[in-house]
Amino acid sequence: MAIDFARSDRSTLGIEWELALVDRSTGDLVPAAPEVLATTEVVSEDGAERLTSELLTNTVEVVTGVNRTVAEGIADLERTIEQVRRTTDPMGLELICSGTHPFARWQDQQVTDKERYVTLLDRTGVWGRQLLIWGVHMHVGLDDPAKALPVLEAMLVYYPHLQALSASSPFVFGEAAGYASSRAMLFQQLPTAGLPPQLASWRQYESIVEDLTKVGVIDHWDEIRWDVRPSAKWGTLETRVCDGLPTTFEVGATTALVQCIVDDFSERLDAGEELPTLQPWFVRENKWRAARYGLEASIIVDRDGEQRQVEDEIRALVARLEPAAERLGCVQELQDVLTILDVGASYQRQQLASARAGGDLRAVVTSLIREMREGVPQR
Repeated sequence: MAIDFARSDRSTLGIEWELALVDRSTGDLVPAAPEVLATTEVVSEDGAERLTSELLTNTVEVVTGVNRTVAEGIADLERTIEQVRRTTDPMGLELICSGTHPFARWQDQQVTDKERYVTLLDRTGVWGRQLLIWGVHMHVGLDDPAKALPVLEAMLVYYPHLQALSASSPFVFGEAAGYASSRAMLFQQLPTAGLPPQLASWRQYESIVEDLTKVGVIDHWDEIRWDVRPSAKWGTLETRVCDGLPTTFEVGATTALVQCIVDDFSERLDAGEELPTLQPWFVRENKWRAARYGLEASIIVDRDGEQRQVEDEIRALVARLEPAAERLGCVQELQDVLTILDVGASYQRQQLASARAGGDLRAVVTSLIREMREGVPQR
């Protein structure tokens, strides 16, 4: 099975942001996506789709076109959200985003009437139905198909940095999970989700897709839902690590970090350098540590097993990526990563909101609504 990897302009950008629909008064999830999608007129400059459905009817996904800078991508998202609010505001609905909803029950949610989703849940049963989760996906263009797999494997070195920074799911099904990112643990239950295997060649990737198709696990390569994956149709590396982020500020900062990492890898490959990698068992351990402990995690940073605090590593990474940010025009957005560290990641802010309200998780939703409206994290 031949899968052609499209050529993209280097480090061009696309963003996908999954948003939950909640009742303004109660904070409960509302299965209103079909109505919102049917009645919202979204106009984009390039005529491409900007608003789509997701697995559950409580969710809409806002997507950008192809952008060159993070600022352009965020402006693209904001234009679509403004158009969506013209529908949702009169309905008494609010938009929020986090890795999980603090108190919603998966048993109460409705599935979108699409064959691919019905097939998915028929196959995965109760474990698939529990995927009451939201995320942000970033596509970054690669100008040479030969870069796809080396960049994918090197990106796994920075998996815990992205996981800890974006972690926003400390509560699940009404309980404190003890994890900064419950979403990471939930999503990897799917048989084609989680960390990608180490891939020695594009032919090996094609063989995996061919085998999974042959035995009926998938119908198309895009049903392989790895945390980081090549997106052959668009000629991009798709990073799916991040929990749902509550604000455009955080989406912009985290997207800038991803774009700069990938561009730095492209630059180093063009210079003939070998990219860093970690043993698969170290990558798995780093994922768990970042999901469990968030910004307080100690992570493995090299093949010799040296360990450092992930927050310190993020600060050092931002400093090292400044030349890439200069090339890409996202210096401010990359520096905004440090602001997230200073004010606290979303999981920390949610825990604080709950504590201030005596454990009332509706206060967490109220804080998420406010942050989404204001576009910036609340100290």
